[in-house]
Amino acid sequence: MSAARMGLAVFITVGAVGIAQASVDLVAFGSISGTYQDLSSRTGKPLENSVAGNRLGGLGSGIAYAGGTTFVAVPDRGPNAVPFNSAVDDTVSYINRFQTFDLATAPNPDYDVSSPSSLPLVLTPTLRSTTLLSSFTPLVYGTGANLGVGSGAPALNAHHTFYFTGRSDNFDPAQPSTFDRNARFDPESIRVSNDGLSVFISDEYGPHVYQFDRATGRRIRSFSLPVELAVKNSSPMGNAEIAGNAVGRIANKGMEGLAITPDGKTLVGSMQAPLEQDTNNVIRLVSIDIRSGAVREYAYQLTTGSGVSDIVAINDHEFLLDERDGKGLGDGSIAKVKQLFRVNLTGAVDISGKSGDLSAFAVPKTLFFNIVAQLNAKGITSDLIPAKIEGTAFGPDVTIGGVVRHTLYIANDNDFLASVNGIDNPNKFFVFAFDDADLPGFVRQAVREQDVLECGFDLDLD
Repeated sequence: MSAARMGLAVFITVGAVGIAQASVDLVAFGSISGTYQDLSSRTGKPLENSVAGNRLGGLGSGIAYAGGTTFVAVPDRGPNAVPFNSAVDDTVSYINRFQTFDLATAPNPDYDVSSPSSLPLVLTPTLRSTTLLSSFTPLVYGTGANLGVGSGAPALNAHHTFYFTGRSDNFDPAQPSTFDRNARFDPESIRVSNDGLSVFISDEYGPHVYQFDRATGRRIRSFSLPVELAVKNSSPMGNAEIAGNAVGRIANKGMEGLAITPDGKTLVGSMQAPLEQDTNNVIRLVSIDIRSGAVREYAYQLTTGSGVSDIVAINDHEFLLDERDGKGLGDGSIAKVKQLFRVNLTGAVDISGKSGDLSAFAVPKTLFFNIVAQLNAKGITSDLIPAKIEGTAFGPDVTIGGVVRHTLYIANDNDFLASVNGIDNPNKFFVFAFDDADLPGFVRQAVREQDVLECGFDLDLD
């Protein structure tokens, strides 16, 4: 086995964790400067913290394959890493959106097989379009009263177009956090429907799972999630919200990941951290039947990372989960834990209505591969590995040395910060290649490719 390929042979004995003999290669990576703007010129006006309202950042919060060489990427609630007002957790009136990219790879003419840091392919990310997310019916916005901020309603709102934003005070205090008319939205993962006409996006604030029309960005469906995920007492300040609730999701650690099965029939969301009422580092996976809306919950035991950032479907019952710490570039520290685990939900116990220590019900997990070790092997030091490795998506097959291989795209959330401590902090896309033997049972989602010129403009709907 070459230095470019990893055989993971150490058995982890925490819980029901096995080890996979995966050989996964980094074959390409590309980046986009954190100083760029996206294609929504209408939102370019400076936000409350003076950052441009169309800053191109946070792209790796979630990415999804959309057919061909097209991917969609969703940033989170906006550039709140820049201090503004702690009464709203420094969140601003950033209008939520998703970006459509071409992430095609091509042979690297300078590839040197004898050099461990040389990669066989090059990746040149190209932004194709920006789509703003809105509701046809009115949403609840904060007035800004007694918070030292103005109204949370975007100036771009118009008749039958009410935009979702990242402002933490955009909620109805009389309703549970899962109230679907709240305008506050913290997107963390995105998936594309099999017909290519809509996208599903998970949210940390609610938590929520919404379906949006891909061409217009308008919400077309809200899925009902289990009541035990919601908090009763919402607050624009995350710490106050945590202190004010004994049940429900932790503030800013709601539904971080979202998968869609290859047949397009089921969504599986992953919470980032244990609920207030759960213990022993067990998080919940929520399965949603898209047709009926029926939900089931499963237990997942954290073993190495502090939380789960994404989940992607291998087939209709197996999934990869991105378990990580918060260390690395962007945190001013050294990346340690960025790992993908494989789980199988076949025969898993539905934990709906249960609470406390759910570790006895945890699904078995197998380490698929160690991202930090792979990047280190390619000459990328741990201080330059992004802290927030969050987006995962299977992509199109590639041919390397005459051999056809599958791909897995992984992206980071750069928190909309172009640099950290004088070091460039771009949006990065890593492309890993693997074979059938590395991931038995793998089935790529059959997404119908749509013309990006028809799906994804920054549309003016009024």
